[in-house]
Amino acid sequence: MAEVKVGLQDVVIATTEICSIDGQRGILTYRGYNIHDLAEHSTFEEVVYLLWYGRLPRPAELDELRRQLVEHRPIAPEMVDLLKRLPPPQHPMETLRTAVSALSLYDPEAEDMSLEANRRKALRLTGQMGTIVAAFGRIRDGQEPIPPDPNLNHAANFLYMLTGQAPDAETARHFDVALILHADHSFNASTFAARVTASTLSDMHSAITSAIGTLKGPLHGGANEQVMRMLLEIQTLDRVDDHIHRLLAEKKKIMGFGHRVYHTEDPRATVLRKMSEALGRRHHDTRWFEMSKRIEELMIREKKLNANVDFYSASAYYVMGIPVDLYPLIFAVSRISGWTAHVLEQYANNKLIRPLAEYTGPTNQKYVPIDQR
Repeated sequence: MAEVKVGLQDVVIATTEICSIDGQRGILTYRGYNIHDLAEHSTFEEVVYLLWYGRLPRPAELDELRRQLVEHRPIAPEMVDLLKRLPPPQHPMETLRTAVSALSLYDPEAEDMSLEANRRKALRLTGQMGTIVAAFGRIRDGQEPIPPDPNLNHAANFLYMLTGQAPDAETARHFDVALILHADHSFNASTFAARVTASTLSDMHSAITSAIGTLKGPLHGGANEQVMRMLLEIQTLDRVDDHIHRLLAEKKKIMGFGHRVYHTEDPRATVLRKMSEALGRRHHDTRWFEMSKRIEELMIREKKLNANVDFYSASAYYVMGIPVDLYPLIFAVSRISGWTAHVLEQYANNKLIRPLAEYTGPTNQKYVPIDQR
């Protein structure tokens, strides 16, 4: 009998040039660039170019990518009408999944599988993802969507479309860094789902829809939403210890801790911890950061589990004014860059992804006619 690796844990199924993770040392790189260097010096648009083309852009190339993303931010009026006509979802991820699938119906190159067409589809999807999320966020609150502002970068424009106010430079930069940190993470569940779909030579919109459906699961994209709901339930720092000890005694999972890949601190959490504290101080509300820091201390002491990318992103987004149930959708606004990079890589050297399974059911069954059962 072959060894079964449940959940494909530690199974290497392909090669990639996009992203590398050293789980023992807590190192994450995009195309060889350390995530800490990118978070400190880069921009989301520059990271998008890096993920798609394998190198950092020259100034003219970055300007052109920015221009193209701005050009492709608007969504068709029919898409806005669709968002208005869809029934209230159980969770906003359902609306995003439906909307991205519908985008293919308005994309003239939806079935064109050439490299040039797929790169243009990646541009459109990356430009439009934030517009869809922001439009949904406003429509469900009874407000009209706000058109994209071509004078704002990708991060600032999203916050503007969502809230109606252009963010200050510091908040916009924090959100830009958050998008960088979430842009890719190798063969995570949603990226792998996208690559499986792409390996059948299905179209890019189908692959991204598969990724969004996978991201919807609370064990993947929904974790930071659950972290913030826990913080809101606790409310004050003096209630943290009792709440966490009760959850641990009841053997309930505390979201935002531990990671399948990292055996030390998630390097993205290192950046987000500082971001959560800085945003709290800027907005004169450090309560959520202080509660998060205490929970982290307890989890390290009691369970020897480190915070992952989801833990401090929750309090950072909350102080930015982003609605809690939109957190998984924010993940998609960033990760669309990595998803599309992986889909392009899959198409470039494709082989159908079709693993085997070890059968453990009954054998040698004898068929019994229905009138004798």
